[in-house]
Amino acid sequence: MELHIRDEGVGPAIVLLHAFPCDGSMWDAQAAALRDSGWRTLVPDLPGFGESTLPPGDPDLEDVARIVADAIAARGVDRYFLGGLSLGGYLSMAWLRVRPQPVLGLLLCDTKASADGEAAMHNRERIAREVLENPNESRDILAEAMMQALLAEDSLADERIVHRVTSWLDSAAPETVAWYQRAMAQRPDSHADLARFAGPALVLRGEFDAMAGPTELVSMQESLAFSTAVEISGAGHLAATERPELVSAVIVEFVTTQGR
Repeated sequence: MELHIRDEGVGPAIVLLHAFPCDGSMWDAQAAALRDSGWRTLVPDLPGFGESTLPPGDPDLEDVARIVADAIAARGVDRYFLGGLSLGGYLSMAWLRVRPQPVLGLLLCDTKASADGEAAMHNRERIAREVLENPNESRDILAEAMMQALLAEDSLADERIVHRVTSWLDSAAPETVAWYQRAMAQRPDSHADLARFAGPALVLRGEFDAMAGPTELVSMQESLAFSTAVEISGAGHLAATERPELVSAVIVEFVTTQGR
């Protein structure tokens, strides 16, 4: 399989993992701000998204974490901050299970450590089945299932933001959509993994995030030994896209304070 990683800048390293169903361009604003602040940023298109291909085998987020972690190690990066939004956060927690040693600090954005409940698992399987049975309607199926939950009300009224998110929905192959829906449905509760992590962590969520609520932020923060919680005003689930300047400033301040 092919894994595309945008690797830019010099200095201490940070790896950023994007949300479903986006690609690495979701982090463009934050990657630029980090590079300008003296950080080496590594931003993969997760397997199946953007320029990367799906891995062989059954859906499994830990396999994705191994693939990306090994690709980062192959570039000679042996210590780094690790950040992820939504799916990227799930993968960051899976990373702690399979490759914990290189992770200096965590950025958990608009995500949660709890496993899916039965209703959420059934909904993911429904989406997976529908996009495979109706591949030409995959974008519409995703939009109906997710668009209102991905963005805050003000963001839904912003044509630029809606166009960007819609482009990701258009680009997500039905096979990738189904693979990740089934992988996310199988993920375990990760609170114990966070409790074992001894480094600093930033826990961030959009004020109006309907997919990762405030109780999820609190539960992650309580599990972590050293954490900072930030709420992004006016943002929904895709805070990094909806309020890019604010999210960039928060991340740069956190890693500069904790990583220098």
